[in-house]
Amino acid sequence: MAKVSPIEFFRQVRQETAKVTWPSRKETLITTAMVFVMGLVAAVFFFVVDTILRYGVQLILGLGS
Repeated sequence: MAKVSPIEFFRQVRQETAKVTWPSRKETLITTAMVFVMGLVAAVFFFVVDTILRYGVQLILGLGS
């Protein structure tokens, strides 16, 4: 692989960056909202599973009140 000068490197980076299809503001907001929604769904799911498993272990070991 041939070495390129820093100036040439940054020129190539600019050329490649210009080829990128950037998401619109609306797409970015929708994607961000979906990430938060899915994070919330995952948190609720794991909370419910943890609660059920905790109850089951307490029941089996007789640690329940």
